[in-house]
Amino acid sequence: MDYETNLSTERYQTTTDTTRTTTTALVRSVYMWMCTALLLTGATASFVAHTPALIDAIISSKILFWGLLIAQFGLVWAISSSVTRYSLSTLSVLFMIYSILTGVTFSIYFLVFTAESIASTFFVTAGTFAVMSLYGYLTKADLTKLGNLAFMALIGILLASVVNFFLHSEALYWGITYIGVLVFVGLIAYDTQKIKALATLENNEHTQKLAICGALSLYLDFINLFLMLLRIMGRRK
Repeated sequence: MDYETNLSTERYQTTTDTTRTTTTALVRSVYMWMCTALLLTGATASFVAHTPALIDAIISSKILFWGLLIAQFGLVWAISSSVTRYSLSTLSVLFMIYSILTGVTFSIYFLVFTAESIASTFFVTAGTFAVMSLYGYLTKADLTKLGNLAFMALIGILLASVVNFFLHSEALYWGITYIGVLVFVGLIAYDTQKIKALATLENNEHTQKLAICGALSLYLDFINLFLMLLRIMGRRK
């Protein structure tokens, strides 16, 4: 009886250790992809901002500017909706291309805001992201309701932004900004918990594809939180 009990305990411990190892490896992969994408975005934005010919082309050509935005939306849709269709390497390349295109459009912010305020906003965003992501990873609470509320609020923000594009209301602008900060803070915790749940799946190529999608979700949370905070903290030139 003691032998069977010890054997069962050892099997449970082995399963627990394996799950913990799988979770750690998957989370590490997600954050590696996300950090790589952020580095590419930052490096691209800085390079374009300091290359007059490129920045002039973006500013002077509405077709090019809107083409970049449409391409970004298209890539997000392609990565999110075609996990089973594309290979792991293809999804990886698409994600990197998307981060570079985001950097190209982000270069404009270097012309509007001071480099010091951009840097300080980035560090505040990184700190907030780290705290909320850690909370989402460690908490035992189910964050599904929080995620659903944040997603519905995000839809409201998008609709309000479209309306304010025509109204040019300063009050609505700041309302969208502050609500947006809360929304993306909540989404960071929720998306992190979803990524942790992927560890229950078998570690194969499909799981790694989902890891890239998870990295894209966190990347978008980070980028959008940064933009909302930049509206508040950024000092214009």
